[in-house]
Amino acid sequence: MIETSTPAIVPADPSANVADLLVERVSETPDRALFAVPDGSGGWRDVSARTFHEQVVALAKGFVAAGVQPGDKVAFLARTTYEWSVVDFALFFAGAVMVPVYETSSPAQIQWILSDSGATALMVESADHAARFEEVRGELPLVRELWRMDQDAIATLTAAGASVEDAEIERRRQLANGDDIATLIYTSGSTGRPKGCVITHANFVELCRNAAKAMTEIVHQPGASTVLFITTAHVFARFISLLCVHSGVKTGHQPDTKQLVAALGSFKPTFLLAVPRVFEKVYNSAEQKTESEGKGRIFRAAAKVAVEHSRRVQDGEKIGLGLRVQFALFDRLVYAKLRALMGGNVRYAISGSAPLGARLGHFFHSLGITILEGYGLTETTAPATVNLPSKSKIGSVGPALPGVGVRIADDGEVQVRGINVFREYWRNPEATEAAFDGEWFRTGDIGALDDDGYLTITGRKKEIIVTAGGKNVAPAALEDPIRANPIVSQVVVVGDQKPFIAALVTLDPEMLPAWLATHGESSDLTLEQAAQNATVRAEIQRAIDEANTRVSRAESIRKFTVLGTEWTEATGHLTPKMSIKRAEILRDFAKDIEAIYETPIQTTNIPMG
Repeated sequence: MIETSTPAIVPADPSANVADLLVERVSETPDRALFAVPDGSGGWRDVSARTFHEQVVALAKGFVAAGVQPGDKVAFLARTTYEWSVVDFALFFAGAVMVPVYETSSPAQIQWILSDSGATALMVESADHAARFEEVRGELPLVRELWRMDQDAIATLTAAGASVEDAEIERRRQLANGDDIATLIYTSGSTGRPKGCVITHANFVELCRNAAKAMTEIVHQPGASTVLFITTAHVFARFISLLCVHSGVKTGHQPDTKQLVAALGSFKPTFLLAVPRVFEKVYNSAEQKTESEGKGRIFRAAAKVAVEHSRRVQDGEKIGLGLRVQFALFDRLVYAKLRALMGGNVRYAISGSAPLGARLGHFFHSLGITILEGYGLTETTAPATVNLPSKSKIGSVGPALPGVGVRIADDGEVQVRGINVFREYWRNPEATEAAFDGEWFRTGDIGALDDDGYLTITGRKKEIIVTAGGKNVAPAALEDPIRANPIVSQVVVVGDQKPFIAALVTLDPEMLPAWLATHGESSDLTLEQAAQNATVRAEIQRAIDEANTRVSRAESIRKFTVLGTEWTEATGHLTPKMSIKRAEILRDFAKDIEAIYETPIQTTNIPMG
């Protein structure tokens, strides 16, 4: 068993809570721009720490006036906007507990999260969000309030709370200590329903305080700023948003990735938080644009030089005259344009949720943008390890953050302990007990630690799929309903580290002939012929469409391949119990899987120029 740990830099304060982070920031720099919001004409209007605090307190009073009690669970379903942070802190100041819900969640997912958490109120951003809730409202008797931001809920609540005393908000703000629950975030396990992770105030506070010290070159650089576009319902962006408040980093928001390039150009952030898919899109868009201009060969050559130059710098190898000259030339012709595309001031980017890959890491490093890849889960309040400006290895997910320990169990599993590890799974003591080995949290991931304490993730014990966009997908939730279709024999959902979810499907040779006959097709079709038959494919699509209604769009199957063969115990793809052998199928049908992704679908639009 191999173990490493990094001592905490900041002494723990058991009495501190998340609200203290904002109070301290206002005390230190009341007039510093803590946020910036779109001004309606393509620019940004600064919001000072003092103004943000005033808005937070006013909304907290509104929640109190609406009957929210200390400890109440309040669900929040919205995109990543300035208002998200206002609501987040207002609930902390009112003594309540936010239960964030992904804005792509299906009605069934909303129902489960609100029911299991015991939420008594829900705030949503749009009519569409409200409609999804209304589909299941009859199953949620505890939810007594629905607030809609598109119907001026924040202004209405703020006005209603005008008579609430400041002293009441201050009393509530100080109720929670480090051990108390700060938020309840639901995350999908490999099987079964999503589990609620109890993240404490100490998890957020101690992690923010220590991470700020460890990442001081990023968050304390002059004029530090960032644009958040990853959903703040995810613990990764939620942690970064709190870190920015603690550190005094000016934050803007852009929930529409189609507008991201314009936002970066006008906001000009100094660092970014992103998942690997964003970096892939920037790279791919640049390559496609140059290809259309007849300059594809130049871009590919520039990319090759960038990767080689960065690799030699990291490894301490000599950089010859030829490579130096090429690098300088491409810096003017290619790299400078990409830097400008991202606003011109980005020096660092923090990447998580899925593996980045050394190629992209080296490429962006040569652009002057150091991508600091990290690793963590909801259960670790996002980061457990992260590369730092002063301690970084491309291809790894970095060393343990201050206050965090990492060990590799005898079976290769990565286990974590420290200030960031969650308290428990909500109302699920069995799952909590199974998730821990003493004080060590079992991540379910396989990894390795090198001699310098850098962690590398090499695989997963769980079958959970993590897309290139960082979305966790439980295959069984999609596979089981599809497999129930009469002409489907087996199905395997794929998409790990890919831009979208897809599926491999095999047909049932016993059921197929009769089904074909009743649907106006020849019953003599072979499996290979049936796999290409339009009527058969339409039926498979119908089954997939039905399964997709049970999950969010990000988790849904976007493409599929019907195989003209069977998976059996004899072929080595099924167990004696007729369960699929996932690893063997992924290995043996790797070419079929790659063929699915050769023609990408439009998932995120990041245009060039």
